[in-house]
Amino acid sequence: MPGRSAKYFPLLFAGIFIHFISVAQPPGYYSSAGGLTGNSLQQALHDIIDNHIVLDYSTLPGHFQSTDRKIDGKVWDMYSDIPGGTPFYTFDFNQDECGNYSQEGDCFNREHSFPKSWFNDLSPMYTDLFHIYPADGWVNGKRANYPYGITASPAWTSTNGSRLGPSSYTGYNGIVFEPINSYKGDFARTYFYMAVRYYGEDSGWTGSDMVTGSQPKEWALKMLMEWDLADPVSQKEKDRNEAVYLVQGNRNPFIDNPSYTNLIWGTQSRIDNSMYKKSVRIWPVPAKESVTIELPAEWQTGCDIRVIDISGREIHNITHAESPVRIYVTGFDAGYYILILKSGREVITTKIVVLH
Repeated sequence: MPGRSAKYFPLLFAGIFIHFISVAQPPGYYSSAGGLTGNSLQQALHDIIDNHIVLDYSTLPGHFQSTDRKIDGKVWDMYSDIPGGTPFYTFDFNQDECGNYSQEGDCFNREHSFPKSWFNDLSPMYTDLFHIYPADGWVNGKRANYPYGITASPAWTSTNGSRLGPSSYTGYNGIVFEPINSYKGDFARTYFYMAVRYYGEDSGWTGSDMVTGSQPKEWALKMLMEWDLADPVSQKEKDRNEAVYLVQGNRNPFIDNPSYTNLIWGTQSRIDNSMYKKSVRIWPVPAKESVTIELPAEWQTGCDIRVIDISGREIHNITHAESPVRIYVTGFDAGYYILILKSGREVITTKIVVLH
């Protein structure tokens, strides 16, 4: 099986085991996927990451201590964490595992971000760490097996801003669970992993309003690709990818190579991905007061610009803009925004980041 070359060396010194771990993407790990697109690329990536080491469900909380540990030693729970801020509560690995709970903050448990009812509790996906995260038990219960999505009128909101309510995203109007913006890309790349890892192995899955087998439905695919663009791969994801690789022996290709998303689904998502073909310079990154955009040299007649927040709301637009374009962002909330640039029939979709 490709890529199982992680090194693990235990040494005994003065009665204490010291572990030296060397783990990274091995050279040539994705070589068999080179030059492929669409279903051919999906099949090639499946063959690379298939047949991972299957874990016992009872061992997952122990593995979380290497895959989902924050710098301060606390549990990294994406349903309660507030990046750059102070969460309302935190969990300790050794004393806060559920158990019973009656409110948010009582304890954490194992969240199948791709709900297990969608694949009939089958193995090996039932214990696949790439889609299982530690999460507040109460919030996990609220999420239940609803699809991820965007809601403009939430019926319930968690302490970190995760929301439950009717979908406001075009193509679906059922109940959805919306994670905070800082982790939407994490969950998008989790779903891309599931689509590839279980490609062709999902014939018995129940599915849901979000997926058919392991594959996102049209509305969900478009949304997830938008999340992927707006919330790019973080150091947290890179570190988790390495930690899971050490445990399971496989990797998430969309963390290692984000371009795979477009190469597989770019023509299906109805997102114009000419952003990969033309050059747009944006600075500073992140922006605090203003952002400057240098348009492609070919766009002599300028372009129309739309700025959309991660919930899909248009918050700014400019018509017939000429390069360079300056947008003042002091009135924007901190976070990621999708930038849509249109000149004639050409469209470029990219992102800007705002901090205050």
